[in-house]
Amino acid sequence: MWKSDEVDLERYLTRIGYTGGRAATTTALLALHRSHVTSIPFETIDIVRRRPVSLELPDVQEKLVNRLRGGYCYEHVVLFAAVLERFGFGVTGLHARVTADALRLLGLRKRQRDTLDDSRAAPRPNTHAVLMVTTIDSPNPWLCDVGFGGGPLEPVELVENGSSEQCGWEFFLRRDSTEIDTDLWRLRQYSPAGWLDRYTFTMIPQYTVDYEVGNHYLTTHPSSVFRRNLFVQRFLPERHDILHGTTWFTVRPDQPSVEKLISTEELSGFIYDFFGIDAEVESWFDSSF
Repeated sequence: MWKSDEVDLERYLTRIGYTGGRAATTTALLALHRSHVTSIPFETIDIVRRRPVSLELPDVQEKLVNRLRGGYCYEHVVLFAAVLERFGFGVTGLHARVTADALRLLGLRKRQRDTLDDSRAAPRPNTHAVLMVTTIDSPNPWLCDVGFGGGPLEPVELVENGSSEQCGWEFFLRRDSTEIDTDLWRLRQYSPAGWLDRYTFTMIPQYTVDYEVGNHYLTTHPSSVFRRNLFVQRFLPERHDILHGTTWFTVRPDQPSVEKLISTEELSGFIYDFFGIDAEVESWFDSSF
């Protein structure tokens, strides 16, 4: 279902620097996940520029692999799912609902969070794409999230009260119940403010057509946070860097974020030099983003 026959596997593996085994083992899954999230950045440049974002695998591959660009969750997930399917992993798409706490996890100051959080009392749309993946040697499935922009470095084992410490970044899975008494999973992350909820999700399978609907909303709807905010992110074991508009945040495990302003004139050069993305932004950048 993920069109894995269309993946240029060798080029993708070169892009992320993966040289490990090709069997659908847990070891390979963890290494692929880590290589992907630390090599391909998160960015919303096309969305802010009002350019269409295609989820067709050849288009995603051209952008993220051949042109060395980044993308947002749907682009990352359709590419990663196709690669995993090619390896022989069992891959199921899921949707997650990002919480208000997630804005604090990004390290954004309150003034930046307020620009993203127009309706703090209302639930956000169920539009973050993640994957449930099975391997040939693990009794439990794994939650894979390569498109959040801020890790995790590796998958989190999908078990109740499952915890994972990854180079100082700590994650915890909790299972609750929805209003109709079905399972609701909650991914929590530790921060200087304590344990915060990143998002919630259910085990209802999502297909590429469901991702197309979410992609249409996030790239075209006037209330979409990504249409109004420029984001570029890079996640490494020791640090998480976020460009929000012209503010550059650096977040480290158990440390408060550090911020620096980037002038509009410096923006294109900074995005290219620091994130490796070639994008002319001065001509369209609006300081209100």
